[in-house]
Amino acid sequence: MKQILNKWLGRYFGNEEAVLLAVMLASFMILIATVGEFLGPVFAALVIAFLLQGVVNALIRVGSSQRTSVITAFILFLVALVTILVGLVPIVGRQMTLLLSEAPNMLGRLQVFLAGLPERYEDYVTAEQFQMIWVRVSEEIANIAEQVLSFSLSSFPSLFAIAIYLLLVPVLVFFMLNDREKLVRFVTNLLPNKRPVMSSIWSEMNVQFANYVRGKAIEILIVGLLSYASFLFMGLNYAALLALLVGLSVLIPYIGATVVTLPVLLVGYMQWGSSPEFFWLFMVYGAIQFFDGNVLVPLLFSEVVNLHPVAIIVAVLLFGGIWGFWGVFFAIPLATLVKAVFNAWPDGSPSDVEVVED
Repeated sequence: MKQILNKWLGRYFGNEEAVLLAVMLASFMILIATVGEFLGPVFAALVIAFLLQGVVNALIRVGSSQRTSVITAFILFLVALVTILVGLVPIVGRQMTLLLSEAPNMLGRLQVFLAGLPERYEDYVTAEQFQMIWVRVSEEIANIAEQVLSFSLSSFPSLFAIAIYLLLVPVLVFFMLNDREKLVRFVTNLLPNKRPVMSSIWSEMNVQFANYVRGKAIEILIVGLLSYASFLFMGLNYAALLALLVGLSVLIPYIGATVVTLPVLLVGYMQWGSSPEFFWLFMVYGAIQFFDGNVLVPLLFSEVVNLHPVAIIVAVLLFGGIWGFWGVFFAIPLATLVKAVFNAWPDGSPSDVEVVED
């Protein structure tokens, strides 16, 4: 057994780069699990910087200087940030308050609807069975509401935390854009001169991560705006809030759309009942999800996401459990990183030895 273990260690950890890479990955996971929540502004700035770097590159290609391109992209970011804070946040906050105030009335109407089921389907459910079902449902709703409320109160950022984000993120974004080459050079100087495995992983992940972040931002924007326009045209209540939820649901592949379907259809049913408008809402929402899954995702991520759906779901659950929101957001890039590491990891073959020794 000892001989087998030594042979395995010699094969996969037989050179210094493999050992260093293992130590770096382990340190990164420990760092994320312990102080990841305190690094939220850094990761938020990193995501925004990747988004804006595409704007900077586009401006440079049309003849603008590096400095001018960075300043222009940064000004566009500030304008978008102010627009969200002044325009979107008040509307969504107001609609969320209205929805919470209407929640007891909606539950009462739901109870009335369920109470009529024994009369409509007396061959399938009796009044006593309905009463038992409603008691269980009421208990579960109360438990879920209590958990959601406690989670919201505990996780909702304080005014101080919001102020920290609003102050630090723009500053970090500017310096990440303006001093990008210096920051990259500082990190690479800490690594060994001969690093073929790390170079292979970096060249793959740099392109894929940037494309994923930009593609996901475009997907959120398109799905959110399309949902808002559709809900507003149909006259659905809480259109901005529900459209925001639908747009953000694309952050969690396969799971997000399923979870957000319930509030959209519940609000529609409470507003219209079993009317043609409700069925039109069902059709329109289904069309938006079909468009997202079969048009947007293949168009935006065809060369980025090459993972099995099971691997994506496991990555969302694993990294989300470790790292919360940022784990969910970075689940696919992190899963892609794991795959890239396994593909590039030296296995002690002659080709790997030659590359390392050159």
